[in-house]
Amino acid sequence: MPLVSVIIPVYNVEQYLKQCLDSVLAQTLLDIEVICVNDSSTDGSLKILEEYAGKDRRITVVTQPNGGAGAARNKGLSMATGKYLSFLDADDFFEPDMLKLAYEKAEEDKADFVVFNSDQYYTEKDKFVEVAWTLRLKEIPPYTPFNHRQMTDNIFKVFVGWAWDKLYSREFVERHDLLFQEQRTSNDLLFVFSAVAIAERISVVNKVLAHQRRDAKDSLSKTRENSWYCFYDALIALRERLKEEGLFKETEKDYINYALHSSLWNINTLAEPTRTKLIDKMNSEWFEELGIKGKPENYFYNKKEFKQYKKIRR
Repeated sequence: MPLVSVIIPVYNVEQYLKQCLDSVLAQTLLDIEVICVNDSSTDGSLKILEEYAGKDRRITVVTQPNGGAGAARNKGLSMATGKYLSFLDADDFFEPDMLKLAYEKAEEDKADFVVFNSDQYYTEKDKFVEVAWTLRLKEIPPYTPFNHRQMTDNIFKVFVGWAWDKLYSREFVERHDLLFQEQRTSNDLLFVFSAVAIAERISVVNKVLAHQRRDAKDSLSKTRENSWYCFYDALIALRERLKEEGLFKETEKDYINYALHSSLWNINTLAEPTRTKLIDKMNSEWFEELGIKGKPENYFYNKKEFKQYKKIRR
């Protein structure tokens, strides 16, 4: 059993893939397996994967019909044999001690998962930008491990709902049957926030260990107009999972506040005419379905968000 299974969904990222793979193979934690799931790339990504697999036996390459990053992560998860799981994005890259530090912290705390810091990288400027909101240290206790009941703010905003800045216990993931939604975007929200609510032992490494590329031209985040409804589907699935776990009553207020935050973020970042389409859908159905409609101002943590919500309602 390798110590960590690194799962990388790959789709048309030939421009950045070598930097990602180099940063994984250079990890100071050597006992790893690297499962690269080629999501039917149409560029040179598969050729690069095969080249690297020929040089390093820790790499396994598998190709699947195009199904998106969620389906690719699930495929990798089904193949993983490591004690811990790392889900990395193929256009990002990582500090050499990322897996070692996260693994050691997970072992020390017997953690269900470990979260570490990240920053943003802009390729054209070769510039790293600090990002404080990816890990809100002020909202967690000064000790580890902890769970969501020790968080002092909305539990769905203490960490970001992406999987690549975390290391998960495979036993924890399999015991709770955690899977990624197989949809175009927002496919990791359900996995990540279900884990946040369910986990009994969460730990943190307060060090920047991952670099998120922000100006990848073909990034899905730049074309969310093609899947503008995915965040809503993810929120509904998360609510159902919280109910199944018997956790919705205690997390309902945080959930509804996060649902408003997520809805407004999508409204504020989508281009027209999709933005207006989303606003119409929110007003006609989704604000009510998500439990936002009818709540008084004092129910919401962020008054600016409530003010924008009321403006949209008018």
